[in-house]
Amino acid sequence: MKISFPIRIYLVALVLRLIPVLLTRAMGIGLDDMFQYDMLARSLASGNGFRWYAQEDLKLLDPYVDFDLSTAKDYDPQHGLYTSFRAPLYPAFLAVIYFFNGLDFSRFFAARLAHVIFLGAPLAPLTYFVSRSLFPDSEKTAKISAWVTAAYPMLLIYPLGLGTENPFFVLLLLSFLFLLKSIEAPSPINLLLSGFFLGLTALTRSVILPFAGLASLFLIVIARSGATNQSPALQQGLLRRKEQAPSSQRHIFRNDGIIIGIAFILVITPWVIRNSLLHHKLTGIETSMGYNLYLGYHPQGNGSFIFGPSLDLLTIMDDAERDEVGTQKAVKFIKDQPERFIPLAVNRLGFFFGLEKRVLMYFYSNNILGFMPKSILLALSAVLLLPFVFISTSAMFGLSLLKRNPQTTMLALLLISYILPHVFILAEDRFHLALIPCLAILAAYFWGNGIHSLSVRWRESLYGKLAVTFAMLVFILLLANWGFELTRDADKIAALLAPDGNKTYFPY
Repeated sequence: MKISFPIRIYLVALVLRLIPVLLTRAMGIGLDDMFQYDMLARSLASGNGFRWYAQEDLKLLDPYVDFDLSTAKDYDPQHGLYTSFRAPLYPAFLAVIYFFNGLDFSRFFAARLAHVIFLGAPLAPLTYFVSRSLFPDSEKTAKISAWVTAAYPMLLIYPLGLGTENPFFVLLLLSFLFLLKSIEAPSPINLLLSGFFLGLTALTRSVILPFAGLASLFLIVIARSGATNQSPALQQGLLRRKEQAPSSQRHIFRNDGIIIGIAFILVITPWVIRNSLLHHKLTGIETSMGYNLYLGYHPQGNGSFIFGPSLDLLTIMDDAERDEVGTQKAVKFIKDQPERFIPLAVNRLGFFFGLEKRVLMYFYSNNILGFMPKSILLALSAVLLLPFVFISTSAMFGLSLLKRNPQTTMLALLLISYILPHVFILAEDRFHLALIPCLAILAAYFWGNGIHSLSVRWRESLYGKLAVTFAMLVFILLLANWGFELTRDADKIAALLAPDGNKTYFPY
């Protein structure tokens, strides 16, 4: 029996991701984020609610952070403090794994296996399906992009970390897939699933809220204008369905975005109510915005994560207070030095599209990987860094080849509404990983059409000339950004390549 391509590519992606997980079976966790998610998951699995920083956990952090428990309301030393700082879905996912596995050290290995099976490997077939929706006439593009996602180096090792990115990547792609399906065939199930998965994505990382709003509004517009990218036969069939539908159901076809919005709101509202009751005021999905703004505009910062100031607000145990203080200080930073606003935004854009070297530098410099000869370290660096260089630059040219239709407009909305919040708040290179499947699709589309397609596009129209010119400009800017980044970090890179590079102990 012949196995379909989506199943085959899932199995390939699964095996590739299992390799690093099996090789690191005895590895624990590092980084404060992982520790926080683990605390929350242990609390949930034990039936103590969404709490963190119980007394036993605080003892582990005493050498690093001096927590001010005097500001904590209703602090329980045994069970910890109720929190709204983190979005709930990923800790809940971990809690399910911990509940069945137990809370001993093996929970980390169990979590990583679950990452691979349920979150990491599905990215490859989902990329295939998204590509088929964007380019229904190009099976080649879909298969190539799925292979790229299946074998992308950073996506292979990301399941090792306990981070929200693991569910965020797959939920974002699922949301986008059902949005595309809602354009092709605005059935109630597609619309409801779009809103449902957008809600789950927001409960993982609320940075997706702007896209959820824009996607809903866009579907309202195209539903009422009748815009579509379907063949004439399919358009006529959809029109007949609308005309033949009972009057009580015709509103489905006119209010696509409203249905998505309702489903989205129903998913996130219980947690918003919970947080609002916790803080006795209207509160969103998470209260980390003030903290991120504080880091993003700190006078000692450059628009990205910085270790020293990252500890400043952690001593405030009340999440609402921390959020308010962080926001107020960020506003003061901007007012005191308004001339930094634009340069910081430019910096963040550069960090967002930066080389994926931060994780390698941290793990190698802290002797987690042990010593490596310079040749092996350079080869490993090339394996980790070059795929993004090739894929992102190719994706820009693939973007210039797109024809304007509702599906490609939805893609543009995703790219813009996901990138912009990071440009104005806080950015790191790891944040662009959520877009790798989409960039892989665009890159594969360019590779499939060949470089001559750019000249064809140029000759088509003024819009084609502008699109190709924009792609060339972005290509040059990306190269300049990476050149500047390597020059800026030359001292650190030289230290890493030195004989004791694995003991330079760089902070994350």
